[in-house]
Amino acid sequence: MKVLKDVLFGVSVQMVSGSTHIKISDVVFDSRKVKKGMLFIAINGMSHDGHLNITDAVKKGAVAILCEKIPESLQNEVTYVSCVSTRHALATVASLWYDNPSAALKLIGITGTNGKTSVATMAYQLFQNTGHMTGLLSTVEIRIGSQVLPSTQTTPDVLTINNALRKMVDQGVTHCFMEVSSHGIDQDRIAALSFSGGVFTNLTHDHLDYHKDFKSYRDTKKRFFDQLPKEAFSLSNADDKNGKFMLQNTKASTKFYGMRSVADFQVKVLEESFSGMLLKLQHDEVWTPLVGLFNASNFVCVYAIGMILGLDKTNLLATLSILKGALGRFQTVTTRPVTTIVDYAHTPDALTQVLETISAIRTRNEKLITIVGCGGNRDKTKRPIMAKVAVEKSDLTIFTSDNPRNENPDEIIKDMIKGVPMEANHKYLTVVDRAQAIKTACTIAQEQDIILVAGKGHETYQEQNGSRLPFDDVAELKQNLQTIK
Repeated sequence: MKVLKDVLFGVSVQMVSGSTHIKISDVVFDSRKVKKGMLFIAINGMSHDGHLNITDAVKKGAVAILCEKIPESLQNEVTYVSCVSTRHALATVASLWYDNPSAALKLIGITGTNGKTSVATMAYQLFQNTGHMTGLLSTVEIRIGSQVLPSTQTTPDVLTINNALRKMVDQGVTHCFMEVSSHGIDQDRIAALSFSGGVFTNLTHDHLDYHKDFKSYRDTKKRFFDQLPKEAFSLSNADDKNGKFMLQNTKASTKFYGMRSVADFQVKVLEESFSGMLLKLQHDEVWTPLVGLFNASNFVCVYAIGMILGLDKTNLLATLSILKGALGRFQTVTTRPVTTIVDYAHTPDALTQVLETISAIRTRNEKLITIVGCGGNRDKTKRPIMAKVAVEKSDLTIFTSDNPRNENPDEIIKDMIKGVPMEANHKYLTVVDRAQAIKTACTIAQEQDIILVAGKGHETYQEQNGSRLPFDDVAELKQNLQTIK
């Protein structure tokens, strides 16, 4: 229990009807979760206005309402508070409700189009394996030390974030690595959090269905670094053309990592195969089971984080060599009789990098079969680009469903095929059912061929018509591999 006025400290309050000295039992912004004694915060969202649920929340027992406009009809026993932005206020209230847990540990935010999950996951492994109680907030999972909790969003809502951080602090976590999405920044899901550092990986074509244009997408990412305090650090990818731009106005100390550009922390790939890479980090050679130039970039980024946060260099290098990549990120399922790879690549740039990585390693005595689709109700402009990349860099491409959501999968595939050059029409098949597409690839493939299943990575479901149906690319591959002779 807390007194209402204590969780409103820092909120831009405009009007109050009732007493702010009442006690509240919990904080919610979903009216379906309201119970007696709670504070309900009405959020005006993209698809629904929570102000429409104020009456329902009061009927369910809410004793306080935080809103942007106080209703005309008021209940005497309920306190109504209005503010400029309930979305921003929610972040402040959530932090105060859980006693500002982000300030009690080192919270490092990782943002960018690609690489967020890999960097956050490897940084978590690095610190956990070097004797630090560590937390992780990622697309794939939430971790508190060795405890694993499910995760459904890149950047969860602020109550979930602060609840998880509170649990971490109570269990002795000293460092937490958190993915920060553009949606999370724009929707104030990270507002009121105290970050000790921020990391930028890269910026490519994605989420333009939400941000409308690339400049808005880029500028949203930049806001994260603009808001870092001077006591924090900022680390950016010198190889990305937006790397320096991201840190232009930050008050935090600045460092850069890179492969092709002059940087504070540099990496060079000495050897590469499907089993891993030999890298040169500054003046030291390190073997990693990770594959691909993009992973070399992620690797040096994690190295830089460790160095900036003061890890012993000898211990750091030894631990780096045993780090594993995140699930569904260039995940090699088998190498015999064929090499099968599952990757989350769902943007043109990510797919390009994965296919170029395979191209750099393969012998050309085998076929590369790529299975790829595009998500429904998302950025349509990248669909033809994804298809063009796939057919140009594969021997055979099978266009299929990704997460069609509420769109017709046939129409999504038609949008993709618009990007296929006329001369490449013989290089693709259309198999709408994803399970059947994987089965088709396994039937076609011969010994030593390579199958890439792109787009869903770690996901173990497929979103169709409002439902999440069980589906796992890795499991489907394993089930069908016996057809390969």
